[in-house]
Amino acid sequence: MKQDKSKWIAFFTQQVATEKEKICSRYKNYKDQASAINQFINDIRDNSIRSLKAHSNELTQSELLDEILIITYASYIVMLDARNSVWPYEYMAFARRIGELWEPFCKLPFEYPIKKLTIIAPPDFNEVQDTIKKDATNYIDSLKLDQETKDELKRHYAIPWTMVDSGGIKLGLDLHFEQDGIHYNCDFKSGFSSNEKGNTNRLLLVASIYNSLGEIEKTILFVRQPEDDNNHYLQTLKNSPYWDVYCANDGYAAMKRFTGFDMREWLDNNVDWKNDISSELREHLEKNDLLRVGLSIILDTIIKKFDRRK
Repeated sequence: MKQDKSKWIAFFTQQVATEKEKICSRYKNYKDQASAINQFINDIRDNSIRSLKAHSNELTQSELLDEILIITYASYIVMLDARNSVWPYEYMAFARRIGELWEPFCKLPFEYPIKKLTIIAPPDFNEVQDTIKKDATNYIDSLKLDQETKDELKRHYAIPWTMVDSGGIKLGLDLHFEQDGIHYNCDFKSGFSSNEKGNTNRLLLVASIYNSLGEIEKTILFVRQPEDDNNHYLQTLKNSPYWDVYCANDGYAAMKRFTGFDMREWLDNNVDWKNDISSELREHLEKNDLLRVGLSIILDTIIKKFDRRK
């Protein structure tokens, strides 16, 4: 099963070439065509990884992860090419797609770790809420107060919960894992834009709930872009008592501490996005000034330049 990057890119390209005409004849809308092509590539990638794992007895865990990353990277390259061929990228769509792909790629070392860790499910908010309410009620009942005062305290305590219930809080983030008795609850952000207020407030609320559950719960934020001291929303999270924030290469270093795998080194040694994409996509990006956005899902060219200046 072991193949190099160019062979995997050629494999996915050939698979798409065989299927693309059928998809385009089945779907007349270009958005539907792009969606179907993406799903087709996802299915081929998942099948390839399953086949690899079924024949991986002679591979170390590091070698297995390396192969999975290569397969995934190759699928992303061809996916970007194929999408652009039926629905040409413009700036916002391209930038958004980069962010969408960065998170699942970075999660792979956690799913196939070198160091021992276990992926876990996030806690259920209703159960957390019941526990917090029960603890508060027991505390109020333990106070040396008359029953009427206790009932009044409970009534006031219940008021904010009615507001919380109406909003429906979800404690699920992008990644949850356990290591050495600690539950790590992680979110991945490609970057912070000027309209992140709502998301920032949600992250603060969710992290504060985790914080209330005790020292066993930790919340971590991985940010692809370098830290920006002028970004109010990022700095708000970083300066809060709830989030450990890692930006750019600090994020990759933190991932290595958890997983035992050096993603930064892997990117440097395996990725050459500008030459790996098709000439058609490269010409489209150059013509529309999209190369500056970069496929930083993988290479993070902006980050590397940033680090050299430090």
